[in-house]
Amino acid sequence: MAQKLAKDSVQKPSEKVLDHIIHEMVDVVENSKDEIFNISEEARREHELLKEELQKTKLKVTDYIEKGDKLDLTVRQSRRRLSEVSKHFNKYSESEIREVYEKTHSLQTELAMLRQEEKSLRSKRDELERRLLRLSNTMERAEGLARKISVILTYLHDDFSQVNELIEEAKEKQEFGLKIIEAQEEERRKISREIHDGPAQMLANLLLRSELVDLAFREGSVENALREIKSVRETIRTSLYEVRRIIYDLRPMALDDLGLVPTLKKYISTIADYHKMNIEFIPLGEDKRLHQKYEVAFFRLVQESLHNAVKHAQATRITVKLEMISSQLTVIIKDNGIGFDPQSIKEKSFGLIGMRERVEMLDGKLTIDSVSGSGTTIFISVPSDSLK
Repeated sequence: MAQKLAKDSVQKPSEKVLDHIIHEMVDVVENSKDEIFNISEEARREHELLKEELQKTKLKVTDYIEKGDKLDLTVRQSRRRLSEVSKHFNKYSESEIREVYEKTHSLQTELAMLRQEEKSLRSKRDELERRLLRLSNTMERAEGLARKISVILTYLHDDFSQVNELIEEAKEKQEFGLKIIEAQEEERRKISREIHDGPAQMLANLLLRSELVDLAFREGSVENALREIKSVRETIRTSLYEVRRIIYDLRPMALDDLGLVPTLKKYISTIADYHKMNIEFIPLGEDKRLHQKYEVAFFRLVQESLHNAVKHAQATRITVKLEMISSQLTVIIKDNGIGFDPQSIKEKSFGLIGMRERVEMLDGKLTIDSVSGSGTTIFISVPSDSLK
């Protein structure tokens, strides 16, 4: 009885702490969504101001064009007058000749200045149009990120709502249950940090960069402005990749619609493009659908293997081979990275432990062949009977 009370007294505070962590993590994600919304609204307000400025600039351009055309006609008349005076030089006094020449020169100078002003206004108009287009793209991306974070929040709420039930069911196997909870909480903290430190910070940086671009153009430093625009493009690209990666980490939605092979092909292509690496995907055998939980399991196995190869192995070339035949399903992931000693690292790596557990649940076999300095090959084989 005393042992039961002691166990309950430990369990209840732990559940309260867990609930507190869950609420805090959800709050962080929701705050990130609010920040993205605020950035979008700021961009929208700036967009409206730029539209007004663009309209005024267009009117000025039209006005300068009309003035220039009228002045150009006057300059032509003056030049004809100057030509006439030059032909009949003896008929005019020196003062008359000087007056015609000075008037023509003055009109030409005025026309040149007017045309230069018109050119500057045209350039300003074009730049305003480009800035409006960039802001429109930024607003669209911000709205897209907000929608994706809403999806992430839905996943988090749905996932967290089951945590207490899982803890209750795991009371008789407390040690194993606590390991699962610890892993889940670590993953959720990771997602929360990634959203807060990734897309949200990148969008804030985009806003700052857009202001720097505006400042650079106002100061006439086109080179600095172009450099900032290049940086903005890279930040947008990185932000989109980070959001897609977070969603993929939560659950690759394409698995439900397309199946294992197309999803792996798309995922591997995205990883290769982002890290500028050579990752070859070779599907062999039957392209058939498996039960959903098995497709998720194999996707996670390949995902963890690629993550280790990219992040830890410093690989430049990776090959992923997936073979589906009637008797078994085989996956081979091979890289040319720095390698490692599987015996010395397997007890410390939660990723490798998780991979072994997934394969064991499928009655399969996981073999890791790696030597320091000689790359790594991961071999996964599961009999087809285990996938039914």
